[in-house]
Parts: sequence; structure tokens; C-alpha cells
Amino acid sequence: MNNQLYINEIQTLFDDVQRSEIFEDQKMMTDAVPLFPVAEINAKYEESKVTEGFDLKDFVMAHFDFLGAKVFIQKQDHLPIEEHIEKLWDELTRTAYKEKGTLLKLPKPYIVPGGRFNEFFYWDSYFIMLGLQVSGRIEMMENIVENCSYLIQNIGFVPNASRTHFLSRSQPPYFSLMLDLLSETTEDQNVYTRYYDTMEKEYDFWMNGEEWLTTDASIKRVVKTKEGDLLNRYYDAENIPRPESYLIDIEDGGNASGEEFYRNIRSACESGWDFSSRWFADGKNIQTIETLNLAEVDLNCLLWHLETTLAKSSALLRLHEKEKYFTERAAKRRQMINKYFWDEKTENYKDYHLKKNTNTPSEHIAALYPLFLKLADEKQAAAVAKVISEKFLYQGGLVTTTQKTGQQWDLPNAWAPYQWLGFKAMKNYGFDELAEKIKNNWCLNVERVYKNTGKLMEKYNALDTETIAGGGEYPNQDGFGWTNGVYLKLKHN
Repeated sequence: MNNQLYINEIQTLFDDVQRSEIFEDQKMMTDAVPLFPVAEINAKYEESKVTEGFDLKDFVMAHFDFLGAKVFIQKQDHLPIEEHIEKLWDELTRTAYKEKGTLLKLPKPYIVPGGRFNEFFYWDSYFIMLGLQVSGRIEMMENIVENCSYLIQNIGFVPNASRTHFLSRSQPPYFSLMLDLLSETTEDQNVYTRYYDTMEKEYDFWMNGEEWLTTDASIKRVVKTKEGDLLNRYYDAENIPRPESYLIDIEDGGNASGEEFYRNIRSACESGWDFSSRWFADGKNIQTIETLNLAEVDLNCLLWHLETTLAKSSALLRLHEKEKYFTERAAKRRQMINKYFWDEKTENYKDYHLKKNTNTPSEHIAALYPLFLKLADEKQAAAVAKVISEKFLYQGGLVTTTQKTGQQWDLPNAWAPYQWLGFKAMKNYGFDELAEKIKNNWCLNVERVYKNTGKLMEKYNALDTETIAGGGEYPNQDGFGWTNGVYLKLKHN
């Protein structure tokens, strides 16, 4: 099987399966591995489906392998949580030395998130690395970096996850932060020079099209504002339903109010926030999604970090012209982050609406990024800390937005990545008491759920710590890679 999406080759069968809802989770069919040549399955399907008594599910089960579609975690009774996590690292380890169905091959072993997510995920892997660092699993940290590098070198970017149907988008660019973490762990500066070409190639992916940009226009992931300033946005190359949420997208798209509904949906997936009121024009309904109209604070902060790391790496390699180039780009982006994402009225960082030329009303936890990366000044940091304390910190941790919509990246859910970002952001500016409160509130929530269920979850309910988190397109998942990583890192800080 080559890198072509075999889902396209079985389109009629795939469409029929997803529309008939024979599986509770639409991801099941995208992860299925054909047991016979695809042309043979197609021919058999066309012949069989018109026969009396034909059963679609029986046909699919006979022609595809669904092993590995879900990660089942076996909990040993009364095992302390950290010991359980140590065992989980091995249970969540996978290899993919050759392509299998939609699964991309990777040169090194990797950690999967768990539950329905049985492949390598990009930004998840950074937060998994935080825990691997605590566990002393340096080789697996190196494997993750090597797998990301392999994908960037061979595809041009790290896909959302290591499946062929994710080849149209990436996720938040954490590769340069992974290098920081690996360098800190191994005390080896050579990682920056070793992966210099990889970082530059990822940067080219995010900046692709900038040379053709005119004022007040956008191409792929780059935009020029009305004032002629360069910013970035999340984007997806495809404008069709997501295979892994096929019927959901078709149904939502039928009532959509904006243009390019599917691309807006997919672009939000590139952010990792799928989905949130952050993306909705009316702040409530997914049918009003307008991701493409926004430049995002988190993405631009991460690209500032990539530019800064490229400047540092250029200096190590004595590439003086490149060092000057990336230093100037990082300095310019720093100005733009302050100009476009700092909202003076609310004293908070917000996304920027490219059509309305103003900050979006959505209050969300991505405001932490300028503090996490030390881009905010002391006054800005104090204002953000106040907002975080008053509007985002609850008994069970930091929530992602102030809106309750039923979407999983909205109130009341607390997600592992932002507990670490929040803790570190507050530590960076000396708000130690708030940092400790963020850490303790969330860790106690994780421990409570583990004690009651024996599970480490994908997300947690921060408001009602007596219940399990919900919302979104699928049930809460057990595993769970980034929860394990962030929990360990916080407990050892």
C-alpha cells in the first residue's frame, strides 16, 4: 500500500459503511486494514450488495482487519498511579515499520494516546515526552523526535497523526520545543544542529505561499493583514468531509452558514482544538465555524519559537546570514504578536479576525502561550494571570474557554496540555501560588478519577469533579498519553 489514501479507492463502499452507521465510531472504518487487494474487494462488493440477504457489516468484517482499532488498558488492582503510568508507557508503545491500511510507516517505536487513538499524534507527543523525561525514557524521547523528523523530511510536515487521511494538515508546530526538551534532558546542544534542516523544512511548510501574498489576502497558512503585516493561521488542503467523522461532517455541513465548511472544520482540527466555540462566528454553533478567518495567538507564538530556535541553530552552525534572517523574523513576529493578539480593552490575548480587523470575542486558554514562551511583559503577564485565576481556574483544573456549548474544547473540560502550559506560564512570571493551585487542582482531579475508575482519561471535568468529562464527537478515552506525561511532569515539579 503506498501513501495514496486507499479510502478513495473504496469510496463507494466507504461511503455506504459510514452512512449506514454500522460502527458506533466512524474512525473504525478509517483504521481498517484490507485483507485482500482493494480492487478485488470493490468488485466483490458491487457483485454482492445487490444479492438477497446481503449484510453490509458481515461483508466488511470478512474483508477488513479491525485488530488494533482500539487500545485496551489492563489495570492491576491497587497499583499506585505512577507505577500504573510506568506500565502504560509499554502498553501504549507501537511500531509501524511498514504501511498498513491508512497507517503510515515510521522508523522508530512511538507512544500512542490510547483508546480509539492508535497512531502517532504530533502535538500529543510533546506532552508525552514531558512524562518520558521524568521516567528516564530518553530513547523513546529520541524516537519521537526522529519520527517527527522522518515525517517532515519525507512529507514536508508532521501530519495531524500518522495516517494517510491526515496528509492534508498538520497540528500545532511543537518540533522545536521537542528539541528544547531533548537537549535539556541529554545536555546535548547538537540536537539543534542535527535537526537544523528538519526545522527549516517545517518552517517552509508553515510559510508556504508568502512570496505570492498581497495585502489583505491569504494563501494556505499565511496571511497579510490590511496593514501589510504577515501572520499565520491554521489551514487544511482539503475541502471535503473528514473520513474519520464522515457522516457527522455531512450532517453538520448541510446546515452550515458559511463558505468552505469542510475546510473550516479541518483547519480547526489542525489546531488540535476540535471543536470549540473559539472557532464559531456566533460563539455557539459549529455550523457557523470560521477558522479560516482567524489568525491564532498560539500558532504565531509557536512559530516565533521555531524562528528563534532556527536563529540559535544557525549561530551554532556559523550560518551568519541565516542567523540574521531568522533573528529578524522572530523580532518582527514578536512585534506582530503584541500588535494583533493583545487586546487592550480586556487586557488579554485573543485571536485576530482577519475580515473584521479586530480581536475575536472568544476568551480562551491559548492566551497562555505568550507567557509560556516569555513573550509577554510583566504588566501583560499580571493581567493574564488575573483572567486565568478569575475565569479559567476551577476545582478540577484550567478550563479551555468560558463558554459551555457541548463541544469538548469548551467549558467544563480541562485538558492536560493547558495544565502544563498554565503551570509553566505562571512560574515564568513569579506567580508561584497560582502555578501551584493549577497543578494541585488538576492532579487531584486525575487522582480521584483514577481511584474511582482505574483510568487515566483524555480530558477531565473541571467544574464537577464528581463526574467524568464529556462532549464532542466521541466518548472520553482511556490511556491516556498526554495526561500521563503532564501528570508525571507536574508531580515532579
